[in-house]
Amino acid sequence: MSQAGPPDLAAALGIEVFDFGPLAGLYRPVEAGEWKLAIGANIPSRGYWSGLTLVRKVPVLTRGSETWMSLTPVEYESQILGVEAAQGHVVIMGLGMGWVAAETALREGVSLVTIVERDPQVIALHRELDLFARLPGDAGEKVRIVEGDAFAWRPDHSVDLLMPDIWLNLVEGDRVPDVRRMQDNVGARAIYFWCQELEIARHAAAARRRLDAGGVNDTVRDFALPLVIPEGIDYPAIVHSAARQWMRDRWFAPEHAAILDAANLG
Repeated sequence: MSQAGPPDLAAALGIEVFDFGPLAGLYRPVEAGEWKLAIGANIPSRGYWSGLTLVRKVPVLTRGSETWMSLTPVEYESQILGVEAAQGHVVIMGLGMGWVAAETALREGVSLVTIVERDPQVIALHRELDLFARLPGDAGEKVRIVEGDAFAWRPDHSVDLLMPDIWLNLVEGDRVPDVRRMQDNVGARAIYFWCQELEIARHAAAARRRLDAGGVNDTVRDFALPLVIPEGIDYPAIVHSAARQWMRDRWFAPEHAAILDAANLG
């Protein structure tokens, strides 16, 4: 009996197939030291703010038993707003699977993508994978990888967008001080950090603010960072949806979950 393909499986589950575009096809199994890039199965996967979809042959980056990155909808949606805001010189803290850097380099308004990665084994894995050299056109020529510490690295010329992505989990600790430390050295004109929506929700809840435009803007203002707040979309709704799907019990205090029911705040 032949195995059902992704469209058949998606139809059977009543969900759509998530399409990452041509970049997904550039990944292949590679290993370097403790790190391993593998191509997994077809799996149903929840988005960062969207619902369940089916993902084809998921590329996954692991170190030992820890999954550090995968090409899934939650990974895509939690980074794509930053990618869409990219222009000029973009600095990405953390190399991972490299898809954020690759997507960013493909944007016409981006002139240089600097990736700061502290682990030489991850850099070695990418030398073998050779992802950026295989990007369409000359996009890969925009990318440079620098071995360094995200908290100590300083640029040699001005930075238009800083995109920190150095954390293992969607939510852990308090990222705002980490981002401030990086920004003190980088001085970027704008910042978009991984899962910033969840941090906005946590801090808004701690300040007893609603997740509406006023509450989001006031919370971002308190961060004292030039965060990217996308225009032309209902960004507070995205913050609310991401928090509802992923915060679980990772608020600063259990009672902060009440922010997901705006009637309980005010």
